[in-house]
Amino acid sequence: MVTATTDFIAAIELGSSKITGIAGKKLLDGSIQVLAIASENSEECIRNGVIYNLDKTAQSLTSIIHKIESTLKASIGKVYVGVGGQSLKTLLSTQTLHFEEETKITQELIDTLLDKNREVPLIDREILEVAPQEYKVGNNLLNDPVGVPTDSIEGRYLNVIARTNVKQNVDKCFAQAGIEIADYFIAPLVLADAVLTNTERRSGCILVDLGADTTTVSVYKNNMLRHLAVIPLGGTDITKDISSQQIEEEDAEALKIRYGNACPDPTSEEEETVNYTIGERCSIQAHLLNEIVEARISEILANVWNQVVLSGYDDKLLSGAILTGGAANLINIDVAFTQITHIAKIRIAKETRFTIKDHAEIRKDGSQNTIVALLASGKENCCVPVRPSKEKEPEIPIAPEGLFTEDGESAEDKRQRLIREQKEKQLKEQREKQAKADYADSLKKIHELKEQGKYKEALAELEEARRLNLADKEEEMNLLEDQIRELKKKNSRWASWMKKIDTMLDEEK
Repeated sequence: MVTATTDFIAAIELGSSKITGIAGKKLLDGSIQVLAIASENSEECIRNGVIYNLDKTAQSLTSIIHKIESTLKASIGKVYVGVGGQSLKTLLSTQTLHFEEETKITQELIDTLLDKNREVPLIDREILEVAPQEYKVGNNLLNDPVGVPTDSIEGRYLNVIARTNVKQNVDKCFAQAGIEIADYFIAPLVLADAVLTNTERRSGCILVDLGADTTTVSVYKNNMLRHLAVIPLGGTDITKDISSQQIEEEDAEALKIRYGNACPDPTSEEEETVNYTIGERCSIQAHLLNEIVEARISEILANVWNQVVLSGYDDKLLSGAILTGGAANLINIDVAFTQITHIAKIRIAKETRFTIKDHAEIRKDGSQNTIVALLASGKENCCVPVRPSKEKEPEIPIAPEGLFTEDGESAEDKRQRLIREQKEKQLKEQREKQAKADYADSLKKIHELKEQGKYKEALAELEEARRLNLADKEEEMNLLEDQIRELKKKNSRWASWMKKIDTMLDEEK
């Protein structure tokens, strides 16, 4: 008999080619265990990442939830949803506060600026997320101005906006399917969290998600989102171009995946005589297929570069470009990107930074990075809570007045004492259970900080975990502390300088 899973996170990605649902849990070591995944084709209900057929979308959602619930042997109470699509873009906004006299900046003033920013009227658009940029205090640009005295402050914000009906249609579909939404995530932002390294976000990079109907461009610098745009072109356009050669769309997709070359070698003479085939169903000349694929991908990448130039960060991206998504699997996609953008540093992200435990259905080709990112961003248990049956408290009979025990304690006093002891025992058990849950949360945070190289913060979190006084976890915490201190020592500035000096000495020899 299969045991029902009662502790998991569930998420839905509304993609242009597929709607995908996933359920899984985050383990203490930072890895992710995928418990179930299901998908439905979405060509008839979603275009360019935006819902246009509510009924068919609701039907697909219902089908996906049923498939996942069948695997889990449990009911899904709510899901996290990724919002993306063509109408998503960023808009810079500036808000200013002036003071009659020099005033120390407080967090309350920063919150007031943020509220003013959110109140900016937009026609047929709504702000989904706000990425604070810098604050101008006097002539200085600061990331954190709290505590600085000034007579004025200017807040600069990057608002992620979308058409008002984008979220409205999502709400309607999920309501029609009877599914509660736990929270919305901006799909490109959680994808960046799952794919980019801390160095890439700090040094500056472009994240390009080459999807089916759309290509999403995100620009990062100094750990901040600086620009986001969605281009209404993607891998499906390449497939349709191939289909124009009297080829069925299914076969055109197979040709693209198997032979598609984003930047064929112009000196190769072999392609003039070679034919690419899919079984006996279709055939196309190699040079013709290459011309079709190269032309369309060049158009897509030229649009990508145009967005980077518009961001103003085209010459500040030290970490280059990170490509992901299904179309990032085209042969020589990195070469084509370099030719068009002149960016030499290219990384193709076929997986997220998270380790996925034993699940063959998660493909390592970049096409499922967003759904994994949505799962990783979820926090609350999405299982329908099962109300535990109230345990019957042992009945303690009411003692007749005037009776005493052998120890001289009245029967009523004994009864009251037993009730107190029972309540104390229950309270102790609850505290132990809560302490273990808090320890699990702390351990996860410690591992995340350790992976990010934030050793000081990790050690501070470890000290907090020790205060929970869990004797059976002491050895585990000691081992973890040794690991963090060793990593801190290896990555200290002094260690880096010594390594450089040793390298220089070796070179002189």
